[in-house]
Amino acid sequence: MAYTFQLTVDSATPHALADWWAEALGWEVEPSDEEFIRKMIADGRATEEDTITHRGVLAWKAGQGIRHPEGLERAPRILFQFIEEPKTVKNRLHLDVRTGDEDPRALVERLLARGAKHLHEGNQGPFTWTTLTDPEGNELCVSH
Repeated sequence: MAYTFQLTVDSATPHALADWWAEALGWEVEPSDEEFIRKMIADGRATEEDTITHRGVLAWKAGQGIRHPEGLERAPRILFQFIEEPKTVKNRLHLDVRTGDEDPRALVERLLARGAKHLHEGNQGPFTWTTLTDPEGNELCVSH
């Protein structure tokens, strides 16, 4: 049996980081169901401390998901999960963002303008990539 998965990224600011990655990938931030959240609070299943207001919308503090605009059949969901501990070591897993026919340098420049940091350029044979970090220090590579 084959399994499905979602990728979960620990984050100090999951909603802001989800916004950053959704824009970087051309994906969508999953909408918050404010009515459901309020019902869970009213029913005693959650508290106000479990929530956050992000961009004027009530959301769960615990995290924020993003997904490909064509849905979960196209690509796995990415969940940004709130954690209090800061990132202290290099990621053991990272995303390789492939631009296809688009110039990867254009994406690199756009991400740098939005708070990414440049780490290095890499190559192996005819393949080249740029390694960056997102605003929280998570590594990613951009290539064709």
